[in-house]
Amino acid sequence: MTLNVRLSGRIGRKVDEVFDAVVNPKKLSSYFTTVGGASAPLVAGTTVIWWKNAPVEVSEVKPDRRIVFHWEGGTGEDGARYRTKVEMTFEPLEDGGTLVTIEESGWREDAAGRRGTYLNCEGWTQMLCCMKAFVEYDINLREGFFLSEMRGEPAEAPDR
Repeated sequence: MTLNVRLSGRIGRKVDEVFDAVVNPKKLSSYFTTVGGASAPLVAGTTVIWWKNAPVEVSEVKPDRRIVFHWEGGTGEDGARYRTKVEMTFEPLEDGGTLVTIEESGWREDAAGRRGTYLNCEGWTQMLCCMKAFVEYDINLREGFFLSEMRGEPAEAPDR
């Protein structure tokens, strides 16, 4: 058995606009991958860099419906690094909004895996909140949020 997290949030825009806010590197870099940005669009079969040290290996992109990728999930108690799977789905709602669901799976059932699920659940929740603020109101909630940015430290992925 492996650990996973699953969360959802409603974004008050049509599904194509919300989907584009994730696959478009300029938009994603405006609210989520602000420290260093996203290197390229999410396209199946490619590896995109989020921040300077977070390669995202994109395995599936179904426009306006689903994105699947793998990335480094953490370090097991044995010291070995391993990858987790992230699935993002975009469901159009009757009111014109979009339900975004993010599920990340594949952590090991150990203390490090449990810590990874907690940290990434926090990170994905923050991502959905930042996406909502950016897509609906053109506000970047992450600007100035991380002390490392304020200190001028190298761009790195948030703790995962």
